[in-house]
Amino acid sequence: MTILTASPLLDRKGDFPGMAGDWAYLDTAATSQKPQAVIDAIARCYGPEYATVHRGVYERSATMTLRYEEARATVARFIGAATPDEVVFVRGATEGINLVAQSWGQRLQAGDRVLISALEHHSNIVPWQMLRDRAGIIIDVAPLTDDGRIDEDALIAMIRPETRLVAIAHVSNVLGGVADVARIADAAHAMGALLMVDGCQAAPRLALDMAALGCDFYVLSGHKLYGPTGIGVLWARAEILESMPPWQGGGAMIDTVTFEHTSYAPSPARFEAGTPHIEGVIGLAAAIDYVESVGIDRIHAHEAELVRRTRAALAGINSITLYGPQASAGILSFTMAGVHPHDIGTILDEAGVAIRAGHHCAQPLMKLLNVPATARASFGLYNSADDVDRLVAGLARVTRIFGIKP
Repeated sequence: MTILTASPLLDRKGDFPGMAGDWAYLDTAATSQKPQAVIDAIARCYGPEYATVHRGVYERSATMTLRYEEARATVARFIGAATPDEVVFVRGATEGINLVAQSWGQRLQAGDRVLISALEHHSNIVPWQMLRDRAGIIIDVAPLTDDGRIDEDALIAMIRPETRLVAIAHVSNVLGGVADVARIADAAHAMGALLMVDGCQAAPRLALDMAALGCDFYVLSGHKLYGPTGIGVLWARAEILESMPPWQGGGAMIDTVTFEHTSYAPSPARFEAGTPHIEGVIGLAAAIDYVESVGIDRIHAHEAELVRRTRAALAGINSITLYGPQASAGILSFTMAGVHPHDIGTILDEAGVAIRAGHHCAQPLMKLLNVPATARASFGLYNSADDVDRLVAGLARVTRIFGIKP
């Protein structure tokens, strides 16, 4: 095996306490490590600055409320939203998609159609199946190209007058391919359908602009964006949010309550019942500030180069099959003939290399690829060419242990 070495495009590993020690963390698509700036922001929020939001009239509560809403404005700026009121805080992308399915989806009837693709995460499959079982909608599935991207020509041809929603991943969490969201949005709108985009893997590495993308819903998870777990974002166009009923009842989402009748607050408060994840919101804003200080385009270029180097190092190994397009966004899945991905992951872990092995919450895609699972290396801004070297050396050890000719 050829070991590739070169100076890293970025050198930010020292900003991440979780990257300390002798290991190569290559599982950023599952969850990212957190920079010290995010950890500090959360610690201050839990410590000397802590108070509730939207309720207290005392100074610290008012200050925390201001910071909370400033964080909403930070998210809006980062994704190119027209106004902060289009930003709804949720627990993560999964909850955001379920919110759309259970609130906006109430208008769907038997015979209405939702179009997804064959590479979707379970979070963009199961909520629509639940709606199908409840309301009788029909789910259509668009195929993939030979190199593992959404076949956009086929998808667009599948949009019918009965299609109410197209729901696709901006970046595949398994194959790393990037969808042309703007093109798909134009095609969906031309047929009277809306477009929802799963942006979990896109937000940490692609510049976002909701107006330019032209979609109607967009979801992301903070923990994949160098922020904390338990916080995410649902963005939707203001007029769509205002047309949607609440999906959870409780405090903060109401206007007035009597035993006879309740009126609801305008969005986004209508969709944020209960005491919010204050620390998560503050931590997410700190993560966005950190990412913007590095530069999202630099991060994407850095990760794309690491994927290119990894592909080049593994392409000549006959026992390894690489999946996905050549130009992928920070993610590379592969298999090794005669070795289960779980065994690959275990042996790599012994060498201090952390990858993901499994179906990656995309079992229908695994079936399409005709494999039970894949091994996946996914990169972040803290990775370097040295991590690629360690991955390649670790895979060489796998071949020796299993007696496989490379």
